[in-house]
Amino acid sequence: MCKPNKRFMLSAVSLIVMTALTNTGQAIAQQSEDDAIEEVVTTGTRLKGTATAVIEERKNQAFVADILGAEQISRTGDSDAASALRRVTGLTLVDGKFIYVRGLGERYSSTALNSASVPSPDPTRNVIPLDLFPADIIESLSVQKSYSPSMPASFGGGNVDIRLKSIPAQLVFNASVGTGYNTENGSNGLDYNGGGDDWRGQDDGSRAAPDAIAQRWASKNFLDNLEQDVAVGLLSQVKRDYDPFEESIGPDGSFNLTLGNSFDLDDDRKWRVGFLATAGYKASTEVSQQYELQQADRVGDDIINVRFFDDISATERTVQWSHLFNLGIDYNRNHQIDYSLIVLNDTRDEIRTQFGNTENLSQAEGIRIRDIVTEYEERRLFTNQVRGKHTFPELNFLGFDWRVSVGRSLRNAPGNMEARFIIEDANQDDIFDEVNEISLINAPTAGRYSFQTLNDRLENSGYNFTYPVSSENWEMEFKYGADFVTKSRTAENRRFDINTRAIADSSLLIGNSFGDILSNDVLNSAAFNSAPIIRDTTIAGDDYVAGQKIDAYYIEGDFFYKNKWRFSGGFRWEDFRQVVAPLDPRTNQFDLADDADRSELAFQEDDFYPAFAVTYIKDDSMQFRASIGQTVVRPDLREVSSATFIDPLTEFPIAGTPGVRTTSIINYDLRWEWYRELGNNLSIGLFYKDMEDPIESVQSPAQDGPPLIRIANAESGVVYGVELEFLQDLSFVGDGIWENLFLSGNLTVSDSEIELDRQSIVDQTGVSAAITNIKRRLTGHSQFVANLQMGYDSVNGEHSASLVYNVFGDRILIPGIDGFDDSFETPFHSLDTVYKYYPNFNTTITFKVQNLLDQDKELEFEGVLLRSETRGRGLSLSYKYDFY
Repeated sequence: MCKPNKRFMLSAVSLIVMTALTNTGQAIAQQSEDDAIEEVVTTGTRLKGTATAVIEERKNQAFVADILGAEQISRTGDSDAASALRRVTGLTLVDGKFIYVRGLGERYSSTALNSASVPSPDPTRNVIPLDLFPADIIESLSVQKSYSPSMPASFGGGNVDIRLKSIPAQLVFNASVGTGYNTENGSNGLDYNGGGDDWRGQDDGSRAAPDAIAQRWASKNFLDNLEQDVAVGLLSQVKRDYDPFEESIGPDGSFNLTLGNSFDLDDDRKWRVGFLATAGYKASTEVSQQYELQQADRVGDDIINVRFFDDISATERTVQWSHLFNLGIDYNRNHQIDYSLIVLNDTRDEIRTQFGNTENLSQAEGIRIRDIVTEYEERRLFTNQVRGKHTFPELNFLGFDWRVSVGRSLRNAPGNMEARFIIEDANQDDIFDEVNEISLINAPTAGRYSFQTLNDRLENSGYNFTYPVSSENWEMEFKYGADFVTKSRTAENRRFDINTRAIADSSLLIGNSFGDILSNDVLNSAAFNSAPIIRDTTIAGDDYVAGQKIDAYYIEGDFFYKNKWRFSGGFRWEDFRQVVAPLDPRTNQFDLADDADRSELAFQEDDFYPAFAVTYIKDDSMQFRASIGQTVVRPDLREVSSATFIDPLTEFPIAGTPGVRTTSIINYDLRWEWYRELGNNLSIGLFYKDMEDPIESVQSPAQDGPPLIRIANAESGVVYGVELEFLQDLSFVGDGIWENLFLSGNLTVSDSEIELDRQSIVDQTGVSAAITNIKRRLTGHSQFVANLQMGYDSVNGEHSASLVYNVFGDRILIPGIDGFDDSFETPFHSLDTVYKYYPNFNTTITFKVQNLLDQDKELEFEGVLLRSETRGRGLSLSYKYDFY
């Protein structure tokens, strides 16, 4: 095959499949590359061929769905599933990990991997952090926004299905390397003496609790009321070398290798086997400057900052690696069995220095505080999947699909540490000298160590039967299936504090090095008071075990009448059981003494969840859709336990509420779709969700430190909005370059409102609920989300470029109390550009710049800055070579 044809095909695919945020879709499954090339050359236009398959898939969906293909993800330069999904209409990205669909928080969306449920490595949520999935292993991302009975009934905003790369039709062998840099990394970043295996994303054991302490915890002999010599001896075995130092930041690096092929096993080509193996590695560093306000008071009309960190320097290092192995066998194209092994790792290692004030330690009194904080966590996901697809032509093309998936996720935070220093302006020169005027605070909480582990195991199996029936005017397909999920989770948290009041001579605390102040030489020679230098601060509820079991069956029908009307619908029956047991680590018993609270830790419900959709097909270019479905959203594992825990993502203390009620939702969707010449299209959709007992976050007042978040039910809620999507090539403007440009985008304008009852929340949570706004938007809901993309492909196929813009409206992250308004995350205007160069048949060079506008992440309330974080501009360059 000639080289120009393949290069032209690349231009077409990148222009079409990426149809960014609009009629996203995926080419017909398993279509060979040769067929795609032949189709493009035959049509002679870049807006047909593969684009036709993309559009046809979307048109053929019975329920509203959007699909992002691998080519589109590559085109926009997104590095993982989370960042790619923010391009989809009505989706916003929160904390770089969680997707909000149509303004509903992460608990209102579900995630599947190759249509199977997977375990979560997040210690406080059932949902999957989507940044865990690198773009290099993703074939497509499917987002279904209207409920169908074949999906889990726990459906609020939508369901995200991550489809991983499958076995290729022919030999695939390529490798890529890349490098990158962030403009915030231009000055020196922070570092500390970590472990020797940090480059692998794995702690070498140096951060972990020493064996002497680990054995005491294992035997339930906690670090309570220790003799001083025992306490000193234990502390001397703990890693204390966490002091930050400045270091130049090198460039990021990445590597990816892919090999796959398929083979015929006999001359008749009835039996065929294939495999695909991918391996990837990425190491990156981000330096940022931050601000955090923890407490404010109102004095008259003025807001006074009481507790804050106004100077935070942070350096975060991330190591990601992934392995994907697929093996499949096919008989006569009617029977296919595939096996997949997925191993993913994402390690985050952050160190921060924080300067600020508290209510008692303020700059007005000549005192500043300096905190050092290290946070290290490893997240891993292991999944084995076996899937079968069978078609029986002799039985009127009866179809039978089945799957079995066993997965395990781990979160290991082997040793996080924080310490507080005091800086006194001793010479009153208004300069707080962090070298010569500093000492470790003399307090029972001068330092804190924490050690956390989580294990999540999930087994998922299911099957589906499909049976087609035809008559003179009707084309029908009947579906029956089942889905079974069994999930278990164990989580453990241990912590202890450093009590510097145990040291008799406070002058020994002078200095800015935690490791030097508490060195073995000091510990061996210092005089001590009676209070032990370490004390166990593990609390009841730090440990918990949880289990979940779902048995579901569904019946669904799909009916076409004269190719003009399509009726789809059915119902799902789901039996859901869940139990959460917060434990007292010292006794391994329930930490709830109240029998009523204990009874509410077990949760069971079963119900029917119907759905119905109708489509009117005016002609080949235009159709109208309508659907209605009843779904449910259940509380997460920890949200039904009253034990307090620290959310590792927000660092807020959170306390669940026994007896939190399930949210019931009725979902309505309307959509008009117009598919025009050359692949151009336009669609407008309306959606409305009526919610009963929506699960929300409320803040409890009068807490010392970050706000205490409680989980409670609002009385009612609604979400409604309009979605606009389009794709338009610009050839109508004129000849020349205009023929190689296109514009695509989407806009979602929506609103939500929940109504809370203060007394009901007090009765439910047992704490004061001085909520400022009893009517407000849902937490995390943005009133608008916009995506816009302009793309260019050169005539000769050697160059392609995209300019991609994304913005979301402000959204509530912390509901207001005590007369303070809600705290909002302000809009983030993301402008990225991606350029690809194809110098020859085998080579692709990609250059991208992200956050061109150099936007910062900010939260504020009543015009007062609550939090901020610099993001910088990211630059990256990659080289990919196809050996075949």
